[in-house]
Amino acid sequence: MKHLLLFLLFCIPFLAISANDGERTTINLNGTWQFDQTTTAFPPAKFTRTIPVPGLVHLATPKIDDYDQFFKRADQVEAKEQHNLYNIDYTPRYSWYRKSVFVAKELEGKEAMITIKKSQYVTQVYVNGIDMGTSMACYTPVEFPISKALKFGAENEILIKVGDRVWLPSEAAGGTDKEKEHYLPGIWDDVLLSFTGNVRVNRLLVLPSVAGKRVTVKAQIRNFKPAQIFYGDAMSDSVTLDISIAEKLTGKVVASKSGRFAAKRDNNTEAVLEIPIPKFTNWTPDQPFLYVAKATLKTDKGTSDEIGKQFGMRDFTRKGKFFYLNGEKIILRGTNVTLQRFFEDPDCSNLVWDKEWVKKLLVDYPKQLNWNMMRICVGIAPEFWYDIADEYGLLFQNEWLYWQNHGWDEQIRKEYTDWVWTDGNHPSIAIWDAINENWDDYIGNVLIPDLKKLDPTRIWDAGYMTGDQMVQDEMDEPHPYQGVVNWIQPGANRDIYPLGNLDFNPKIIQEINSAGVPQLVNEYGWIWLWRNGSPSKLTVEVFEHYLGKNSSPEKIWEFQAYWMQLETEWLRSNPNIAGVLAFCYLANNYGYTGDWFAGNIKDLKPTSTLDWFQHAFAPAGTFINLTDERYVRLSKPHQPGSTLLFNLAGINNLNKTANGSVNVKLLNAKGQTASEQNFQVKLESFLRTDIPVSMILPSEAGGYLLVAEFTPENGRPVISRRFLKVGQAEKYNYFNLNPFKK
Repeated sequence: MKHLLLFLLFCIPFLAISANDGERTTINLNGTWQFDQTTTAFPPAKFTRTIPVPGLVHLATPKIDDYDQFFKRADQVEAKEQHNLYNIDYTPRYSWYRKSVFVAKELEGKEAMITIKKSQYVTQVYVNGIDMGTSMACYTPVEFPISKALKFGAENEILIKVGDRVWLPSEAAGGTDKEKEHYLPGIWDDVLLSFTGNVRVNRLLVLPSVAGKRVTVKAQIRNFKPAQIFYGDAMSDSVTLDISIAEKLTGKVVASKSGRFAAKRDNNTEAVLEIPIPKFTNWTPDQPFLYVAKATLKTDKGTSDEIGKQFGMRDFTRKGKFFYLNGEKIILRGTNVTLQRFFEDPDCSNLVWDKEWVKKLLVDYPKQLNWNMMRICVGIAPEFWYDIADEYGLLFQNEWLYWQNHGWDEQIRKEYTDWVWTDGNHPSIAIWDAINENWDDYIGNVLIPDLKKLDPTRIWDAGYMTGDQMVQDEMDEPHPYQGVVNWIQPGANRDIYPLGNLDFNPKIIQEINSAGVPQLVNEYGWIWLWRNGSPSKLTVEVFEHYLGKNSSPEKIWEFQAYWMQLETEWLRSNPNIAGVLAFCYLANNYGYTGDWFAGNIKDLKPTSTLDWFQHAFAPAGTFINLTDERYVRLSKPHQPGSTLLFNLAGINNLNKTANGSVNVKLLNAKGQTASEQNFQVKLESFLRTDIPVSMILPSEAGGYLLVAEFTPENGRPVISRRFLKVGQAEKYNYFNLNPFKK
């Protein structure tokens, strides 16, 4: 058999076959498939295109008929607040995938399962012309047993039909996103054929407990034997589940355990094993140490199935208003990725499935920017994204695409439960995010408490639901957007947001301060740009208000970078906030929001906003507590030669005291130092330390840049800045400081 498998591997290049001593044989069906679309539910008479799997329909060659409708490059920005998903400008079509797969004769007698890890929207599978089943799941695996339809020792036709978003059934647990205009269908994660004995480990969930020095392994055992037909027939079979825990890098086994279970026939049975692990290495973002749990399932005839899942020994808990990682307090710093929005980006191409590009996005930049978390926002990601985060050390708040209400309770339960079973092994996933900016009593007060029993190792977020609406509120996600011009009442002060004032205390901050659970600010900014420097659909009025019309992209990017730096400092200076995640790191170009890259996204060329985030998100720093005087137009200039009194807000997210020096200086428009002072500071852990500063302003009128550089012991300078106006000048010019100053 092994020789035959090797022969197939070399002779059929699109098949990747793996086997563990014959217990489970897996054929990877990723690669090129035949493809076409129809307007009716009948397959095409002829396939005229090809398409990569995984991917979405925009990757078909030749292009699909409505390609140009899905991907529009706007010449100018149209201010727009939201979109109705049923206002479509294309023809809804069925998308058909076809592939011929050779299945070895030696696999006959095995139970075959086709797994499509993610496919949207409504997926139906045919094998050799036989209907294997239909699923409305879009973000969890679509799986069907297919043994009865297969031809062994021969070629097999696999035909998959995928529907359009407007046809998604009412009961499906799929939200709508009012800031999306096109929902691209397609198979967007791996497709596999796997062969096992007549009992199979259908799901394996490995739940670590650092505090308890143990691992809880939960398995769904799928018994393929027919259900009882005649009175007295067996209804279940006795099986043995062996679990071994080994270090991923060395293979060293650190723990093992076995258990006997009765597997109900033609059904799934849950099995649970508690495995003590006296000695282990914790998983952290700085040291992402991984283990592999191998599950071997045996019947009286021998081994029937064997699979492995990687995991990390990691506790993510909350106590009071803060999160704790492995028993130590952690302040979350990071950003958001809106992957479903990025799918409609004209430059998206196949980047989402390019592992080198994804690693650069998830690992290389975030490490430079002092980020330890990302929120996968309004829609989850392909599985290998989480594998990369596991391996390199990045935490995720993993959010279902549930913004506007959509779905029936029991279908939501079904899909959310499978979500936890499927993705729950990843140590990178610290928070399950059930809802974005919305409320749902069933999800918040019925489903989440039940899912906490399945996975008690993570925190659940329920959108805008708070303690007065939930029985079990574990955290809140306030979104303190400021400076949104069209939100201000007519006649009000249109410069109402004092950008740079770290003590600004609007109602939402008061609510954050008084809350009793962790407050994760996972959205803020409202200052989005497209990658050519144009305001996004939601921010045209904002940029016109602060900069006027027809500003250059360079001026606009400069303003965005300054705004986001100051607003990040404002939020991070509040010791009641458990985490700050800026919005947004990856989005749809030409969309309602935007991200912080320029040019073609394949190059991941950062704008100055990302450059300045390295300072705003530094674990320890000193931030200037002064309202901006360059863009907040109603500010009055300081008297030349007067004394400027202000505070530095010292923050420290480390679990030890941060000692260092502070250099405060005032730079004129040419970058020359007009005033300077140095002093030592000591920043206590997880506190805000207000440091008073007194400075004599220059006698010459003009625009000045106030800079505070905190240099920790054995570290790089962390820069905070504010623009000041001194005296009456005809024009205030300002020095443009390099964020990479050494």
